[in-house]
Amino acid sequence: MAERARRTSCGVIVTDGERILLGHATRSPRWDIPKGEALPGESFAEAASRELREETGLEVDPGHLVSLGVNPYLRDKDLALFAFRAARLPEPKSLSCRSTFVTKKGEILPEFDRFGFFSWEEAQAKIGKNLAQRLFEIGRLFSSAASA
Repeated sequence: MAERARRTSCGVIVTDGERILLGHATRSPRWDIPKGEALPGESFAEAASRELREETGLEVDPGHLVSLGVNPYLRDKDLALFAFRAARLPEPKSLSCRSTFVTKKGEILPEFDRFGFFSWEEAQAKIGKNLAQRLFEIGRLFSSAASA
């Protein structure tokens, strides 16, 4: 049996160093970072920038994203993470998600229904366990850089 190719999701951690941006996944208890798979011919940074724009409305040039590496994420998926350190974080109510999904009843809903900024510790409790593991490691880097 042929092994399925690993896919890569590309995501952005928007932070001021102390708090990070999360979107609330519509009809789910979970929050998440803006992320999604790269399109054919798209670099991971380009995909992360596009996903950020589609899922929050924030425009960030791929060249302004800092690569945090590609990490194992799910059984058949890796996660290419990027950071964008904002001098001033936007108001959560100013963000909007244009990326949608269709429910079994045919409703078209946004992937994220609201946004918030959370401390690294708060964020870990709101997201899935695989992403929380990565966030814990990354949060330590940001907090040690801030205290240096």
